[in-house]
Formats: sequence, C-alpha cells, structure tokens
Amino acid sequence: MNAVTWEQRERIVALLDEASADPAVRAVVITATGRGFCAGADLRGGSSSDGSPAQGDVTRMIRRGAQRFIGAVLDCEKPVIAAVNGTAAGIGAHLAFACDLVLAADSARFVEVFVRRGIVPDGGGAYLLPRLIGPQRAKELMFFGDAVAAADAAALGLVNRVVPAEELAKTAREWAERLAQGPTRALALTKQLVNASLDTDRATAFAAEAAAQELCMTTRDAREGVAAFVERRTPAYEGR
Repeated sequence: MNAVTWEQRERIVALLDEASADPAVRAVVITATGRGFCAGADLRGGSSSDGSPAQGDVTRMIRRGAQRFIGAVLDCEKPVIAAVNGTAAGIGAHLAFACDLVLAADSARFVEVFVRRGIVPDGGGAYLLPRLIGPQRAKELMFFGDAVAAADAAALGLVNRVVPAEELAKTAREWAERLAQGPTRALALTKQLVNASLDTDRATAFAAEAAAQELCMTTRDAREGVAAFVERRTPAYEGR
C-alpha cells in the first residue's frame, strides 16, 4: 500500500527540489503503483508517526520529517498534480492535499487515520484541511478518522476531479502536458500568491501581487503572451 519509508521520503523531497531548479521540468505528477496511493508512514523503521528512525526528539523529528515532506510539495516552483490511484491515508492523504491539483480514481479513498492511533494529525494536516474545506469539516474528518470516498472528497472540495481508475494516468498526463506548455514562471508565481494569501491580510496580498506581476513581466513568456495576443496566434511558451 506504499507506506512511506524514510528513504522514499528523502528521495521525493530531493526530486521536488530538482524539479524546481531544472528549467526543463515544467510540471510534476505524484502518483503510485499498485492498489494504494500511500497508506501513511512506514512505522516499521522507527517509533515516530512520520516513519523516521527514533531519535528521542519527536518535535524535531516531525519538523524534519513529515512537515518537511509536505513543505517540499507546497514550495515546489512547478505545478504539482496528485494522481491518487487508491487509498491515501495519514501522511499519504496530506501529500495529496498539498498538491496544486488533485485527480482521484473513482476507487480512491482518503483517511485521516491519526485518531485511530491515538495521535494528532501531522505532516501539516491541521494546516491544510481547514484551508481547503473549513474548520468544522476538517474536525469531522480528523475526529472520526472515517474513510472518505473519492466522490465525497470531490464534493467537499478536496479533489478537483474524479475519473474512472483506468483513465487516471491518461488524465494526469493530459493535465501535466497542458501545464508544461504554459508560462512556467507565471504559474510558479501564481502558486506562491495563492498559497501565501491564505495567511496574509489584503494589503500584503495586494502588494505581493503587484510585485509578482512586475517580476513576471520581465520574462520571455510574458513578452510572448502579449505578442501572440497582438498577432492573433497561439502563444508558444518556453517556461522562461
């Protein structure tokens, strides 16, 4: 069920960092093979909830482990799509919710499993869910730990689109290709603006928007977008 080991987590964090730095990477898809997306942390390697080797300092372990894992998705400078092929539980659910867009197979399920283990949600759960669906709905999921079917997750606003399982990979590729053909720097700045807006006041958000637009207008893609509009043609963005 693809429980996340320490090594897998570090590999994903590194890949997301590489994606941010590589101009050739224009979009990222996070998905899995088998019948599960991610069953949570692999607790066999240690006693912590994020699966890291036991170190005695749980706070430090969570910050450097589960929170850093989810932060890598939120901070990636390329758009990130989750293609959820099966059960996403615990940190696996939060991994999906941290992505910019979430596709789910009709067989997928999302489970806030932490309460079943007698622990609080980690990996940014109490940060992500209220911002996606509001505090009361978030508490319902976290207090009871019930599995949420893909269709119900979409109705709540946790999922962008539910597709038949056999169409998930194809749809994820189509979405990724559309994003990869877009103005990559503008998408990165848009992601930053939206994520930051949830924690800032209007004046700060407006100032950030103006600064981002000034920066964006210096890119080749912005010049191409304006030229294509004037010339009545489809723009050919380079991601620069």
